[in-house]
Amino acid sequence: MNVLLINCSPVRNGATAEIIDLVERFLTPEYNVKKICIDDYKVNLCKGCRICHKTAECIQSDDVTMIIKELDCADIIISVSPSYWADVPGQFKVFIDRCTPWCDTHEPHAPIKNGKKGYTIALRTGPGMKECDRIIETIEHFYGHLKIQPVDSLGLCSVEYKADVKNKTDEIEKFCKNI
Repeated sequence: MNVLLINCSPVRNGATAEIIDLVERFLTPEYNVKKICIDDYKVNLCKGCRICHKTAECIQSDDVTMIIKELDCADIIISVSPSYWADVPGQFKVFIDRCTPWCDTHEPHAPIKNGKKGYTIALRTGPGMKECDRIIETIEHFYGHLKIQPVDSLGLCSVEYKADVKNKTDEIEKFCKNI
């Protein structure tokens, strides 16, 4: 089975990337794992023109279709997102907005293969889970419109730096065993 790990952070080597690396390590023996970082792609802002509601295609030319191809090849998608003002980072939100051609909110829409399972890991610097819950809700809502079945999620609090991830290794490993 193919797993796609999405680093939803614009920081390629921070705490989010450290979590991605752990998940990859825990899953690699059983799965074919690919990692991507949202910041490695050019994703233009949605123009709100709604042409995709009629054509199932976006008029813009950028890397969104490359990311969609990665999603389409995956059986399992794991999005790992830090909290930026109590939600996903702007770069990932822009990607979500640009996925409208593939979402079931209108007909026609461009399909991706069915049967995918989605997992979410949210992290934040503070001690409370409320922000993690909001991130998870955003990503699971996104999954739902792509017909990706949300299966499980993990919220990690008090994670600001890569070193903080070390204290969460057992939680992450337990989460990965349920995939």
